[in-house]
Amino acid sequence: MLADLEALVVCESFSADHEALARSAAVVGALGARMLGAEPETIVLDGVTHLRWTFGRPRVLLMGHHDTVWPVGSLETCPWSVVDGIARGPGVLDMKAGLVQMFHALAALPSPHGVCVLVSGDEEVGSPTSRGLIEATARECAAAFVLEAAADEQGALKTARKGTSRYEVVVHGKAAHAGLEPEKGVNAAIEAAHQVLAIAGLGALMGATGSVPGAPTVTPTLLSAGTTLNTVPALAKVSVDVRAGTQAAQDRIDVLLRELTPRTHGARLSVLGGRKRPPMEPESSAELFDLACQCASELSQEPLRGVAVGGASDGNYTAGTGCPTLDGLGAVGGGAHTDTEFVAVAQMVPRTRLLARLITRTLR
Repeated sequence: MLADLEALVVCESFSADHEALARSAAVVGALGARMLGAEPETIVLDGVTHLRWTFGRPRVLLMGHHDTVWPVGSLETCPWSVVDGIARGPGVLDMKAGLVQMFHALAALPSPHGVCVLVSGDEEVGSPTSRGLIEATARECAAAFVLEAAADEQGALKTARKGTSRYEVVVHGKAAHAGLEPEKGVNAAIEAAHQVLAIAGLGALMGATGSVPGAPTVTPTLLSAGTTLNTVPALAKVSVDVRAGTQAAQDRIDVLLRELTPRTHGARLSVLGGRKRPPMEPESSAELFDLACQCASELSQEPLRGVAVGGASDGNYTAGTGCPTLDGLGAVGGGAHTDTEFVAVAQMVPRTRLLARLITRTLR
């Protein structure tokens, strides 16, 4: 398993580098072909390479991605290594170790019949080309298992994920000379400041109701205004990150953002963007998590924990189709997306056995 993991990690696969993704897909495809005895279907959408294996009529979907957030060349500063039971390297946790565990779990089964494996190439950027493929495949299946990393260093599974939305609030003002006649302008920067406070207040408003589980977050992030130092800004932009644990909360925040009104006379607002990933609500994982707990007990493993997380994955899409989904079945480690990213090697085999047992029980 470590040899397979090294092969994946040293083949860098930055999401924005389509040539690197094609090389990575070839390495992942060769690993899958060797372990499963079948060549993958290679699907290239807008230059992004995805892989799919289908064995009979699919009932269980195994989801993973081979792209990473690490630009090509990151191996120079973050090389592959295994020291004292800790594996490191770009994307080792998120989520190349999960792919290795997935292939080895399937290879341990008498037959992969009834399983579909989908490895996408653009998850880290929101799955813009693979979303339709993911959702169409999930609609055919009775369960989806996502091989993203565990929720923490103790191996907790991800039983709920917040949905994500992205917005840009555009403030339209009027330019004027900042020294000679500022009163003739409409300062978009000042209006943007009002809107930043109003947007931040929406999260507090939603949390304060007490009726929305998972405490939605509404966070102003990027902010820009103006063109020159001596001109009243005619345009400003505020980017907004929204996370919501339920579809109802995601929909309500969408309405509230679109109802924002200007505070500065003469200013005008437009709200762009909207929902990206739907929430993966706890109900979508409840039965599968119970089954996973039974499997862990049968294997004499430590009792499993399930947690809700704020980050999104392709599990949001599978759950959004109504397909029961359990996430976080991949590697155990920490530091994803940072130069401290690592995998606990001792957990790779137990997690692989857990996945194999879970697939077997689901296919019964």
